[in-house]
Amino acid sequence: MTDPVTRLDERFSDPGAQATSWTTTREALENAQLFWITTVRPDGRPHVTPLVAVWLDDALHFCTGPGEQKTRNLAGNPQVVLTTGCNRWDEGLDVMVEGTAQRVTDRATLERLATAWAAKWDGQWQYQVTETGFSHNSADDVQVFTVRPAKALAFGKGDFTHTTHRFPT
Repeated sequence: MTDPVTRLDERFSDPGAQATSWTTTREALENAQLFWITTVRPDGRPHVTPLVAVWLDDALHFCTGPGEQKTRNLAGNPQVVLTTGCNRWDEGLDVMVEGTAQRVTDRATLERLATAWAAKWDGQWQYQVTETGFSHNSADDVQVFTVRPAKALAFGKGDFTHTTHRFPT
């Protein structure tokens, strides 16, 4: 992945603040245990729900069942925002990634992702690879999606910063 163009938005940052580096932003994505995904319903209303995701190969990856609302939403509009961070206003870093969710069915990629999920949560998320995604416990058709960032926003708190990372298309 080519490093993004990074810019501090001084309108929403403390005087003298520095932009949050892409390295720091990426580390927040790699280490986050919980994300909130925003999708768009067929009637245009937003839908937000928590999920676990992994950062691998310069992208975020998440999975969902075929009957879930987010899956139905993605069928009509693959644009998403994945958000993670700290729920305190005076410390931490909040990160939002905007991009297009694309279904993953390549077996080699799915194998690597299953390994990444298991490693990130000390084996608590064990997926078996199928021809079309994952199986997990009684769910046999878990769909896997990749989101390559088009734009990422990093909001530093305490020392307030608003950083935009834009990725070349």
